[in-house]
Amino acid sequence: MPADLLIRHGTILNPENGETRQADILIRDGRIEKIGASLDADVDVTVVDASGKMISPGWMDMHVHFREPGYEHKETVATGARAAAFGGFTSVACMPNTNPPIHTRDVVEFVLERAEDTPVHVHPIATVSKEREGVELAEMADLQEGGAVAFSDDGSPVQHAGLMRRALEYSSMLNAPIINHMEELTLNPEGHMHEGEVSARLGVSGIPALSEDVMIARDIEIAAATGGHVHVAHISTARGVALVREAKARGVNITSEVCPHHFTLTDEAVETTGFSTHTKMHPPLRSAADVDAIIEGLVDGTIDAICTDHAPHAPHEKDVEFNAAPFGILGLETAWGLTVRELVEPGHLSVAEAVRKLTVTPREIMNLPLPVMEEGATAELTIFDASTRWTFEETDIRSKSRNTPFVGEELIGRAFGIYSKGQWVPATREK
Repeated sequence: MPADLLIRHGTILNPENGETRQADILIRDGRIEKIGASLDADVDVTVVDASGKMISPGWMDMHVHFREPGYEHKETVATGARAAAFGGFTSVACMPNTNPPIHTRDVVEFVLERAEDTPVHVHPIATVSKEREGVELAEMADLQEGGAVAFSDDGSPVQHAGLMRRALEYSSMLNAPIINHMEELTLNPEGHMHEGEVSARLGVSGIPALSEDVMIARDIEIAAATGGHVHVAHISTARGVALVREAKARGVNITSEVCPHHFTLTDEAVETTGFSTHTKMHPPLRSAADVDAIIEGLVDGTIDAICTDHAPHAPHEKDVEFNAAPFGILGLETAWGLTVRELVEPGHLSVAEAVRKLTVTPREIMNLPLPVMEEGATAELTIFDASTRWTFEETDIRSKSRNTPFVGEELIGRAFGIYSKGQWVPATREK
């Protein structure tokens, strides 16, 4: 049975226009029954005091790695959903670099089945190529019919330009984005961090910003020629932001996303943490100039969405020398606290603008409906604030893994709970 809920004294935020209103929300049988002032409910209804908090349509992270099937020692759909709920997300889209990859309809359906009992909507992203090998196009139409919302070989780029062209041609017919990990692999595939002054000083082989810029430029031209929708995953370079801005001005069907770690940290974190493998991600942490350009891209709308690239790895996999460690960082539990601290508090984005990049634009990109806050609608919402200062501790991690550099950091803003799929999940902190 769906949980019945009365949310009192909250501020409802419409991220599409920034409007707010004070109201109570009564939820029965998974639907919003009434919105109004001073609502009452039966004794069997759970009452949540949302004084000083905001309520928005449920947030969506359009780029996570839940590792199942095949890598359940890192994460499962269930544990990933648990982390998502704690972070305030009611929906996620999971990448296909599993084992086997999400490259056939049965694997899409497997992921959807594993997500059925979780409070989070899990939308599979299927592969562009069979086996994620970058050689032969996957059965995209069949994958979409099975429930895939987009296509990507993420973890690896679509290196073959001809394959990317065919994928974008199909995407225009299917009205689904091709999400590319933007990296030209021949420009130093053995790199471990951003190529620059810090990598030179540390003697670590670098991944040049050029490798990302070249691939973005290539895909812009292929998208322009085909009319297909190309989406830039986890953008990290200043030139990449400029290329996307220029392409949008030309009318190219292109969108982009960014992760909080790419507007929070720079490559200097590798040095200041003493080669902590928690600072090793892909694309790597870039320079301060890249961070400034990313923030500018968020402000002017060049960057459409904020996502996490939540990429769990088991502790024994990260507890090795820097060059031997896998790329990846957790993100679901810290996304909002970093977004407020780095973007809202300094005045780069308003709360409504930040929430829009976590609710409206991810769903627009993937052609998914936005949950609506009106009477009679299915309830899917997030309760949060943008003011609570709290220290992120290891006990706040809900993922199966622990690979984050943000333990011990003060964050600003917290999600306090979600209502999704008929379930109320408060984001309680362990003592």
